[in-house]
Amino acid sequence: MRFATRTLLVQIATMVAVVAVCTAVFAWLGIQQLRAEADSSALNIARSVAEAPQVRELVAEYSADPGTPDAVSLRDGALERYAQDVTARTAGLFVVITDDHGIRLAHPDPERLGQVVSTSFADALAGREVVTWETGTLGESARAKVPIYPPGGGAPVGEVSVGFERASVFDELPALLVGIGVAVVVAVGLGVVVALLMRRRLERITLGVQPEELVALVQTQTAVLESADEGVVAIDDAGVVRVCTATAETLLGVSEAVGRRVDELGLAPSVVAALAGAGAPNGMPLADRVVFVDVRPVRRGARALGRVAVIRDRTDLVALSDRLDSVRALGDALRVQRHENANRMHAAVGLLDAGRVDEARAFLADLVDRGSVDWAVAGLDLVGDAMLRSFLGAKGLAARERGVALRVSDDTWLHRTVDEVEDVVAVLGNLVDNAVTAAASGDEPREVEVAVLGDGDAVVLTVADTGGGIADVDAAFAPRDRPDDADAVHGLGVGLPLSREFARRRGGEVWIVDAGGAARGAVVAARLPGVLRLETEGET
Repeated sequence: MRFATRTLLVQIATMVAVVAVCTAVFAWLGIQQLRAEADSSALNIARSVAEAPQVRELVAEYSADPGTPDAVSLRDGALERYAQDVTARTAGLFVVITDDHGIRLAHPDPERLGQVVSTSFADALAGREVVTWETGTLGESARAKVPIYPPGGGAPVGEVSVGFERASVFDELPALLVGIGVAVVVAVGLGVVVALLMRRRLERITLGVQPEELVALVQTQTAVLESADEGVVAIDDAGVVRVCTATAETLLGVSEAVGRRVDELGLAPSVVAALAGAGAPNGMPLADRVVFVDVRPVRRGARALGRVAVIRDRTDLVALSDRLDSVRALGDALRVQRHENANRMHAAVGLLDAGRVDEARAFLADLVDRGSVDWAVAGLDLVGDAMLRSFLGAKGLAARERGVALRVSDDTWLHRTVDEVEDVVAVLGNLVDNAVTAAASGDEPREVEVAVLGDGDAVVLTVADTGGGIADVDAAFAPRDRPDDADAVHGLGVGLPLSREFARRRGGEVWIVDAGGAARGAVVAARLPGVLRLETEGET
């Protein structure tokens, strides 16, 4: 049985039980009210009869007579007629009048006149009024007994007993029960309708999924979402976050996002737009990371439930891409070097074949002095690592195409081999590209100077340019809304933040030595520990 059906049956059973109890209580209260009304009516009638002057006088006379009254004389007596008249007018069962010995002076059955009453009359003779349900010669009735006092006062000389038949007391009970029954039917019917509406509402809210299935869904969701490397954010149609995994909060840099609107989380406008599903899936920098936001709408049937955003950390992928670009640049540089070296060797061979030995000797001597490739980078021979030297040479060729001269500072001192060349060229290439861009946009002379220093197993890099400097140092490392932001000279959208991330992962740092400005360019430095190969043990 479905949970909604079980809930409906339990609600109906509960309502029926509650209504049954209430019906029993109200019926009992109604019966008690009818009994109380009968008791009150009997008492009031008995009081009226007992206070009648005629009754008081006649009863006093009979009580004063020591003999027993004659039944024949009582049948046509004034008390009998008075009692019958009261009985007829009040629709009572009986009106009985007795003397102080309990002898009936008036009774509905003339045959019982002059006899002692069947119920106790001691309370009345003691001056107490009694209201009770008793069974006498006329059957069970609600009766009231009131003492009769003589005209001049004194001790009671008799009693008046007025009774109402049980059936007459409950004449109104059927109507009362019908009213209660109608109320019961209406209450149960209304309860059933409300229960059905609540059931429909519950199924609509839960999309027809039963609670047992909801428990399984929650367990599965928790297991799947929290075990995934990607962050997941579920947002309803009103823009309120309903699910936000710990990974998503870490990537977005927020906390306690569930239950809050997306525009209240303090995210950048580009992130808010991405979470709103505006545009195609795209990557963007967040703090020191590059994330990819993929938003998809969620529907169940024809009903729109909101949207789900999958946030993937692509920092490592971008880092790998930069490393691959660096390796590609190294490969291009080596190909250029090999090609140019082969050309020069062919030229030397040609001179020797032509018998121009002196010219060939001079050409080879120049080749020994300048190297196999003319990289057009002054001071490049100060860089001891061949791969790093080739990389800077390739960057020098690319800078020369943009009208910028790249040179190696005289302070450069690196005579060890770089083991982690990918990280070094990724950071150095980014800094050089930024500096070349800044210098190319400045005035003449357009130059970039690079210094490479060895410090134990660490490499310290400084890159200076002749551009316009960095206007806002803090903003230089801040994430950009777009990776291709045209205003981002130093950083190119994600360059500087990503370079700093590379360095910090190795325990190093990237910082701005001089922001420049006022006709001088900026100077940016980086330190990458653990990238140099120690030549001898114990060397630091």
